[in-house]
Amino acid sequence: MNALDTMRALASQGEVLSFAPGDLIFRSGETGDCMFGVLEGTVELNWNDGLGHEQIQAGDVFGAGALVTPEHRRYGNARALTPCKVLVMNREKFLFAVQESPMFAIELLGAIDQRLRKLKDCTRMV
Repeated sequence: MNALDTMRALASQGEVLSFAPGDLIFRSGETGDCMFGVLEGTVELNWNDGLGHEQIQAGDVFGAGALVTPEHRRYGNARALTPCKVLVMNREKFLFAVQESPMFAIELLGAIDQRLRKLKDCTRMV
């Protein structure tokens, strides 16, 4: 099981959002109050005026900082690159998931670690 599987298990119907290519999911500087899991499609995250970027694929999660940092502001922009279905998890469900399934926190940390390692490898190649 991975972090997105746990999110799916706790989700209700209204927590799946659809985005067309080019749609903005969130903007840098906005207050963040949820995290996301990509069910279908590809999302691009970019920061530092586009100098840094990353593609998030189906099966990946992003935006978790909003749930663990008080008064969180989004660091970058998230935009759909392809038609996307995205699962939304608010803080209440996040805390429930961590309490009821501590492995969720480990799965989430593992997903973040993998993404950071990929970014580090990409910057070495430049």
